Amino acid sequence: MHRTSPNEQGPALPTLRQRTLLLTGATGFVGRYLYPALQASGHRVRCGSRDPLTARSRMPGREWVRLELSEPDTVCSALEGCDSAVYLVHAVGRGGDYPERERRAAETFRAAAEDTGVERIVYLGGVAPKGKASRHLESRLNTGRILRAGSVTVVELRAAMVIGLGSASWQMVRDLAVRLPVMILPRWLDHRSCPLAIDDAVAAILIALDPRTNGGWYDAPGPECLSHRQMLERVARLMGSHIPMLRLPVLTPTLSSYWITLVTRTDIGIARELVQGLQADLIPHGPSIWEQLPRCARVPLDQAIHDAFEDETSAEVPSARAARAIAEVGRAITAALADLGST
Repeated sequence: MHRTSPNEQGPALPTLRQRTLLLTGATGFVGRYLYPALQASGHRVRCGSRDPLTARSRMPGREWVRLELSEPDTVCSALEGCDSAVYLVHAVGRGGDYPERERRAAETFRAAAEDTGVERIVYLGGVAPKGKASRHLESRLNTGRILRAGSVTVVELRAAMVIGLGSASWQMVRDLAVRLPVMILPRWLDHRSCPLAIDDAVAAILIALDPRTNGGWYDAPGPECLSHRQMLERVARLMGSHIPMLRLPVLTPTLSSYWITLVTRTDIGIARELVQGLQADLIPHGPSIWEQLPRCARVPLDQAIHDAFEDETSAEVPSARAARAIAEVGRAITAALADLGST
């Protein structure tokens, strides 16, 4: 599939009826990037926030509604009249009881979606590891199971690290690769994953929103599978530096999270959860969302890293460059899905 450059104008896409979509997590990392793509693909986007007044002041020109998942009435009100929803809610690092809060939130959202006649929910979750999942990943997977257990069609996308300005996991990797004079190698750095660009995370969500995509879970891998050590080396090389590496297999995940917070801007609670999630390979092992649109060309890893660094000069998330590129992703995926339907 050809994606035009951000400066090219894509073709106008006719729509018979503007479908209304509730975007949860609209002020978060993925939600901020997803919004321009949803608009470009023809959706009327309703943004959910605990504090819509503050959100509106920061991001004017969008439709904001109050959404507090601990208050079922606000969830039903936000979903009323919506055809679909994108579920980007998580509470990682926000207190030790966050898995229980994530469970209750998913149950509340599922019930409200059933009551209001929502047709489809797309949920961006995490990869199922080989072996026992960490508390963080198990909670993400459990959220998917809860949402899929209802009567509404749910597409769960399982992704590893998403690369882009504003991503906590990318920020951790970026800071380690750029700031460390020497890298201590704990055993978990040998495990592998398939990181993907934020552009591709957005594309996967758009494909999942298409009515022809069956409900269930799909892996959403990036184009390369590599170890976390190789990822650090790649980032450092692209920035013109080299990190001497010292193997120290006895470094525990807890100790790792402490030195990560010393070197990076990552919160200690988030760092601990992210490191615990890297104790096994996070590689795809099931159906892939890319099989639904085989012509969808994913962003090469080096380009994704370059774009994330380039965007650091922007005071906005997403940057103006990224917003244009993401809007083009919306137009391109919508056009490709339309072509797929006409063949």
